[in-house]
Amino acid sequence: MSMDIFLQQLLNALSLGGTYALLALGLAVVFSIIGLINFAHGELMTVTGYAICFALIWGLPFPLAVIAGLVVAIAAALLMERIAFRPVRGASGTTLLLTSFAVSAILRVLFQNIISARPIPVSIPSSMSGVVTIGPLHLGMIQLISIVVTLVMLLGLNLFLHRTMAGRAMRAASEDFAVLRLMGIRANFVVATAFAISGLLAGVAGLLWVAQRGSVDPLMGALPVLKAFIAAIIGGLGSLSGAVAGGFLLGFIEVILQAYLPDSLLPYRDAFAILLVIAVLLFRPQGLLARKTLVKL
Repeated sequence: MSMDIFLQQLLNALSLGGTYALLALGLAVVFSIIGLINFAHGELMTVTGYAICFALIWGLPFPLAVIAGLVVAIAAALLMERIAFRPVRGASGTTLLLTSFAVSAILRVLFQNIISARPIPVSIPSSMSGVVTIGPLHLGMIQLISIVVTLVMLLGLNLFLHRTMAGRAMRAASEDFAVLRLMGIRANFVVATAFAISGLLAGVAGLLWVAQRGSVDPLMGALPVLKAFIAAIIGGLGSLSGAVAGGFLLGFIEVILQAYLPDSLLPYRDAFAILLVIAVLLFRPQGLLARKTLVKL
């Protein structure tokens, strides 16, 4: 493997892994506070895609359509928390998990029956379809935007968690939610903030996914959220930095396998990727950067 080829695949892995990292981080933010693995997280990606698609159809410029999509994603996450998850917040982990599956299934059925079961094309500006050349490396404009946006989002979230009162409250809640409530901090506000952040992260991931696919369909978020869950497991469920590390590692594994597996084995790429993930977990059963505190499920 030449260095140029390796660097090219590394850039590809950063682009794909960044999307997984954003989704895994959204899952980890919510799980670290209330112990919920939200499998309806992928539907927030789909909501974003449809919002951008219809905003463009209605004549909004692409930047405004993107803003509209992100706002809809955040609003959908808050509604999801208020209507579906707040009533069962104190329930067992099994109940929370089944609730998330139910919300996911309901939203998919609504997308299929109200909008369309078929993919709907999304008009991406031609300026995003170019290629940037850096020496011997070639990077698609969408991939470059994906890498930059991912890094900006991760940096912004880090600043929010460490420099704002709401962020500090979320960090405290992830350590001991009961003590936080005894200190007089409103639990509903902290949980709603966590869901809003997860909605924003899912919205950005959905934007990047739609930009690469050029279309949106009811099942668009199903596979990415499954990969994000795997990434969160790799990093250590509930660990925010672990979710990011797991997302980038999973992206790297998939890109390397795609590039170097023989053609006859390419249909089994995901299976090989899962085997490598299992190998990682055999050495680090709690994940790469597991939280020191235990979370009861």
